[in-house]
Amino acid sequence: MNSIEDIKAGLSLTGLESGVLVTVVAAVPIGSGAVQVIYKLPDGAIRERLVGAADIATLAVATKERPWSFEGDGEAFKLAVEAKRIDLAFLFDPMMAVHTSNVEPLPHQITAVYESMLPRQPLRFVLADDPGAGKTLCGLDLAFAGHGAAFLTGNPTLVHVLREALARDAIGRGMGRRAARQRMEGVIQALPRFRDHH
Repeated sequence: MNSIEDIKAGLSLTGLESGVLVTVVAAVPIGSGAVQVIYKLPDGAIRERLVGAADIATLAVATKERPWSFEGDGEAFKLAVEAKRIDLAFLFDPMMAVHTSNVEPLPHQITAVYESMLPRQPLRFVLADDPGAGKTLCGLDLAFAGHGAAFLTGNPTLVHVLREALARDAIGRGMGRRAARQRMEGVIQALPRFRDHH
C-alpha cells in the first residue's frame, strides 16, 4: 500500500488487527495526513481506527484466495495421476505387465505364467520365451513377492543394472542404503555365481 488514499471500502487488509484479516467498511479522510478506518472483523464485530501516514508501512492488501486452487501445472498433475494409476494397476489387472508391453502374448504364455507358475509357490521355474515377452518382469515379480525366491539370469550386465536401479528405488522409498544393496544382492543373482555357491 502506497498511501492512505489507497484505503477504500471493500478492501481486505492485514495489519489493522494483529494476525487478523479485516474488511474495510468505510474510510473517512481526516485532514491531509490521516484516515478514520471503519472495518469489520471476521466474527462480524465492527471497529474503527485512526490511520496516519506512518501506519501505511504496516498495512497490506490481502488477496482472497479460494480454498481449492486450480492454477497448478496441468501436465505435471496428469503425469502424477498416471504414475499412481500404473502403481496401483495390479490391484485391478493381475496381468498388467502383459497388457502394457508391446508384445502380444500367446494364450499358452498367459496360461503358463498366471495359471501355472504364480499359484504354485514355492517352486523352481525356468522361464524361457521370446525376447520381449516379459520374462524379466515376471521373474522380478516372483522374486519380490516375499516367498524367498531369487531372480537368476545368465546376463551379468542385467544383474548389475537391475540391482543398481532397484536399490536406488528402495533407497528413495526410505530403505537404508546398506539394507537396500544387501537385499538386491540376495534377490537378484547371476546364474554362474549362484550355481557355484549352491
